[in-house]
Amino acid sequence: MGYQALYRVWRPRNFEDVVGQVHITRTLQNAIMQDKFTHAYLFSGPRGTGKTSAAKIFAKAVNCENGPALEPCNQCNACLGIQDGSISDVVEIDAASNNGVEQIRDIRDKVKYAPSAVAYKVYIIDEVHMLSIGAFNALLKTLEEPPKHVIFILATTEPHKIPLTIISRCQRFDFKRISQKAMVERMIHITSSEKISVSEEALEAVALSAEGGMRDALSLLDQAISYSEDQVTIDDVLAVTGSVSQEKLASILSVMFEKNTQQALVEIDDLIQTGKDPGRFVFDLIYFLRDLLLYQTAPALENVLERAIVDDSFKQLAKQLDPLWIQRSIKELNQCQQEIKWTNSPKVFIEIAILKICEQPQHKQSTSNEDYNKLIKKIEELENKIKEMPQRAAVQQETKPQPVRRSSPTGRNNYNVPYDRIRHVLTEASKDVLKKVKSQWPNFMDALKKQSAPAHATIQNSKPSAASSDVVIIAFRYEIHCSLALEHKQTIELVLSEITGSEMTFIPIPEENWQTLREDYIRKQREQDSSDPEQPTEEKEDPMIEQARKLVGDDLLEIHE
Repeated sequence: MGYQALYRVWRPRNFEDVVGQVHITRTLQNAIMQDKFTHAYLFSGPRGTGKTSAAKIFAKAVNCENGPALEPCNQCNACLGIQDGSISDVVEIDAASNNGVEQIRDIRDKVKYAPSAVAYKVYIIDEVHMLSIGAFNALLKTLEEPPKHVIFILATTEPHKIPLTIISRCQRFDFKRISQKAMVERMIHITSSEKISVSEEALEAVALSAEGGMRDALSLLDQAISYSEDQVTIDDVLAVTGSVSQEKLASILSVMFEKNTQQALVEIDDLIQTGKDPGRFVFDLIYFLRDLLLYQTAPALENVLERAIVDDSFKQLAKQLDPLWIQRSIKELNQCQQEIKWTNSPKVFIEIAILKICEQPQHKQSTSNEDYNKLIKKIEELENKIKEMPQRAAVQQETKPQPVRRSSPTGRNNYNVPYDRIRHVLTEASKDVLKKVKSQWPNFMDALKKQSAPAHATIQNSKPSAASSDVVIIAFRYEIHCSLALEHKQTIELVLSEITGSEMTFIPIPEENWQTLREDYIRKQREQDSSDPEQPTEEKEDPMIEQARKLVGDDLLEIHE
């Protein structure tokens, strides 16, 4: 007999051999032991994860002459006949090539007859999503009212293509991708039994390339064995799979992070010249970066890494690379991965992606930590000063004699109102100019906020109260705001001039002082006008307006002409 591939020789014969699917095998075993198995099952999941193998083991277990048992005995006539396909009651159908209505109708006609050699007829339909709509409809009736002696096991890699009416009549089991650790353990067992010399590093590389499929892993291992001589090494596996070693990936990322664009491009060119698959390289690089990011975030997640082996060089690289840089690099490589699917020149797009990544700004973690430490130190100093303030105040209170006279305040609250300047502005003030300034005030406030938020904050509780052609009197609610506004005088005047379209300065005044000064100025003006016979008599204010002014004051009163 000729050579048989490893995945055929080591195809699971017991539930125990189905790697990484304990959640399914245990459920099926319990159903068999309790005699509670149903008439239809749906096995879905990625390729090479044990769907059809589990279906065949289940068929043996329910028909085993030494059952019910957790495992088929693989020695009785039923188990041996199902294993070699000589029992016609267990039928394995490939729906990819038998997807018509006629084939399903044939099954529907035959299920009515009792099994001839075993207790249950079992129909295993592989890639069931390939059936036509008509075939699904023909199968539906049988699944609705099946004979007691029939079990259907539907296997698929694309369950979303199966009608919901079919899915709802089956018990569904989702097979998951097999972990790297489980695949390595299984391959160690197989290579030991076959007396094949393979390094563990090579087996880990095979498991990485298999992407969760045990059958793919054994096929790649078979290729590597044929390619190698005495022992299967990591280089043999990389040559067969077209993958790039972790050492090479780490080297490329290191020079890219250091912005050594020339060296990065040289290494990419060497890889492609030696026959490495460009798409595979980008794929490996994305997942390696992903593993670095996960390890940086939570080192305890070592078991969920998909492309990386946590060794000293990997840990060193994780410390070196900035997380934000890794995230941006993954986005660039993902875009590159999409583009190289539709081009005959993948190398060009890879080189462009490398250039973009090398040009990225770097944010060193150490700098952030340094700034953080400085901030913490400053906060501690401020806290200590705050704690000392009550003690200092108590000491000063004891030693300081009671003042005979009240001293004048100092600092920002001590704002000297320039009454003479304001009176001069009032002599030149115009209602039209003030009206223009008030109409532009909201625009001025918005522009000032964009220009300088601190300046905007100081002038927020204020309003223009009088204006000449080049000066605006601004009344502030509190005296301290006058001093604060003068600290941003240049910025405020610059924005005010831009909004009004003419060179403008401002004079701040507390609102209380403004009311007193305004009333005094109006009173003096009236006295002057009444004593000067050449001056025309001022028109008396409307009695209603005068009464409203007394009730609510000038702050809330708005007079519209």
